[in-house]
Amino acid sequence: MAEQKFTRCPACKTIFRVTPQQLALRDGQVRCGHCHTVFDGVVALLSLAPRPREREEPALDEGALGPPTVTLRNAHALEPAPVPAVRSETVEESAAESAGAADDEQDSAAAEAAYAARFSWQEKPARKRLPGWVYASALPVLLLILAAQALFHFRDAIAAHWPSTKPALATLCGAVGCQLRALEEVTGLSIEASDLQADPSHRGLLILSATIRNRMPYPLAYPYLELTLTDVQKQTQQDVVVVRRAFAPQEYVSGAADVQTGIAGNTELNVKLFIDASATTQAGYQVYLFYP
Repeated sequence: MAEQKFTRCPACKTIFRVTPQQLALRDGQVRCGHCHTVFDGVVALLSLAPRPREREEPALDEGALGPPTVTLRNAHALEPAPVPAVRSETVEESAAESAGAADDEQDSAAAEAAYAARFSWQEKPARKRLPGWVYASALPVLLLILAAQALFHFRDAIAAHWPSTKPALATLCGAVGCQLRALEEVTGLSIEASDLQADPSHRGLLILSATIRNRMPYPLAYPYLELTLTDVQKQTQQDVVVVRRAFAPQEYVSGAADVQTGIAGNTELNVKLFIDASATTQAGYQVYLFYP
């Protein structure tokens, strides 16, 4: 029969019979079932077996510190030490909580590893690259698409600078639903002369005469014509705008002219407009060309 082991509570001096399994559960840490003091059961082990005396001298037995006949308790009265910050009433509950904590730690570690792998380029599998012939075949197609877009966008300029391409561009526009128009280059236009006079036959009617010149060798679109009437302010003696109006090409071009063809290159266009200014007084004017 194995020798029985006893341990003593350092607080209340109660002696308990213990088993090796109890001492191994918490590295020897146990809790007194009498005063609930936590102590090291291995360090507090003692022997209750009588020892022979070699000579007559007072010997202090460890058992004298606590009378075993009164304070001796069995192993079931000694509880295992609780886990720090976790309340446990029995060994089974403590073991279950320890197992649950271990599972939580494993789940947390797995989640962190998955998160790191998600955002780590080293963890991602290498993507399959297409063969070189695919890129070589796609390059001419992309260049063709780019050329078609440039041709569509600059079709008017191409037709103006290279008139021989105009029939082909007109055919292409007919197929895709676009139109060829004269270029809009206001820097190629200038007002060579202008004059604003009152009509002697009609009171309040003004006659504007202007000469628009296309200085480019190719046709340019008809511009808008803006007329500003000014008058002198008596207080400041400065010109102030009385009225401003813009005229579309259809308003100043004769009915026989084709507005879509534009002003031919190196030519002049004479403009004559009749303006009702009976509701205003004016001392000056300005003429300005622009494209909307």
